Amino acid sequence: MPSQQKKVIFCMAGMLSFVCALGAVTALGTPLWIKATFLCKTGALLVNASGQELDKFMGEMQYGLFHGEGVRQCGLGARPFRFSFFPDLLKAIPVSIHVNVILFSTILIVLTLVGTAFFMYNAFGKPFETLHGPLGLYLLSFISAALWLPAPTRTQVQGSCGCLVMILFASEVKIHHLSEKIANYKEGTYAYKTQSEKYTTSFWVVFICFFVHFLNGLLIRFAGFQFPFAKSKDTESTNVAADLMY
Repeated sequence: MPSQQKKVIFCMAGMLSFVCALGAVTALGTPLWIKATFLCKTGALLVNASGQELDKFMGEMQYGLFHGEGVRQCGLGARPFRFSFFPDLLKAIPVSIHVNVILFSTILIVLTLVGTAFFMYNAFGKPFETLHGPLGLYLLSFISAALWLPAPTRTQVQGSCGCLVMILFASEVKIHHLSEKIANYKEGTYAYKTQSEKYTTSFWVVFICFFVHFLNGLLIRFAGFQFPFAKSKDTESTNVAADLMY
């Protein structure tokens, strides 16, 4: 492939990485990960509410990784509230999982920014083959987008920083009932039950970043470079012959 076309491809990959990094930074800081609704069970049971009457006992909230806000309703009007995970909810949430979500989000941002720099350097500079060249780009793209975890059966499970963020956050919400714990935080009189949860903008931004890294890897391959782990049979046979000579 002509050198000019390779520059265009590397520029495209660099721009995609940069947009992905900006999106991930925005997602990390905004309270747009989950939108949930919850029912005040105590009030609904007291008046035996049903049908449209339940609307008076339905609250809602929206939150991210650091803070959020919502409205509680238990038949006596709306009660707006705000909360922060640090330090307000440290005793109510699975702290280790939540910290790991933030940690892997940060790693995703850092690796994506470094990958952007490498893509641009390969497009406009004179890259060193071993670090800044195609091998370095593969390394960064697939470290960002693929973590290989060896299993006892010698199989490998492919994951990614973005994928880990989504899995950990989803487990925190669904398995550990994060929305319900937030709704019931410091509510001694009333008990709340989650009715619905919907992933919103920030969560899907991370989902898009997950695929951008793989797309960048495909762009490098399209530029005419072989994957670093793909060796031809001729190369392998040559290496074997060289080993036999020694």
